[in-house]
Amino acid sequence: MLHKTRGIVLKTINHRETSVICQIFTEKFGLQSYIIHGVKRSKAKIHINILQPLHLLDMVVYHKSTGGIQRISDARQSPTFLRIPYDDKKRSLVIFLNEVLSKCLKQQSPDEPLFEYIYHAIIWLDQSSETPSNYHLYFLLRLSKFMGFYPSVSQEKLPFFDLKEGVFCSSAPYHNLYLDEKQTQQWLAILLSSFQDLKRVHISLNDRRVLLNHLMEYYALHVDNFGNINSHYILEEVFS
Repeated sequence: MLHKTRGIVLKTINHRETSVICQIFTEKFGLQSYIIHGVKRSKAKIHINILQPLHLLDMVVYHKSTGGIQRISDARQSPTFLRIPYDDKKRSLVIFLNEVLSKCLKQQSPDEPLFEYIYHAIIWLDQSSETPSNYHLYFLLRLSKFMGFYPSVSQEKLPFFDLKEGVFCSSAPYHNLYLDEKQTQQWLAILLSSFQDLKRVHISLNDRRVLLNHLMEYYALHVDNFGNINSHYILEEVFS
C-alpha cells in the first residue's frame, strides 16, 4: 500500500553497483530503512544528491507493517536547501547534528512532535542568513525534551547542574558529572533562549567547547549505547 510522508535523511549506505539503503526518519512511520534502486544512474528517478544528511523529503513509500527494509516509489527534496550546501558553518553543523540524531533516533513508530521539531529546526538553519555559534547547543538541549531527559528548570536559580540527574542543585554533587556555577549560567541562558535570540547569548569559544563536551556527556548518560561523537571536532575547527 502506498503512503505519502515527509522524511529526514540520516544515513545512506551503498548497496550493489547503483543502489543504496537509506535510513530516513519519517513523519508517519518513525525510523525506517529504504532500498532505492538505480540512484547512481544519470537518469535516476530518485537521485543520490537528494539523499544527503538531513535533507528533507516528500516521499511516496510502500510500507510493510512487518518491518524490514521498505521501498520508495518516489521522493523529492522539499524544501530545496538555499544555504546549507554552500555554507561551511551550516554544513558542519548538519554533519555533527546528523551524527547525534543517528544515535538517538531508533523508534520504528511515529513521533510527530519530534519530527516537527527537527524538520523546522533544519529549515530555520537553512533559511537564516546568519549561523549562531550556539545553534548546536540549543538544538540538542531542546531535542532532549523530546527524548525524555530535558533539564528541569523548576529550580533554575540554583548554582549547579547535575548531569546524571538532569536537575539544578544547591551544591556540587558527590560525583564529577556536573556543571560549575559559570557553566550552569551559560547552560541556562541557552535553555531559556530561542533560535531567533541565540545571537544575544555570548559564550567564548573555549567555554562553548567545554559546554559541548558536557552536553555529549549528558547525552551519553541518558541515551542507551550513545557512544562517542567524533564530528564535533569539525565544529571546533570551523567556529574557531
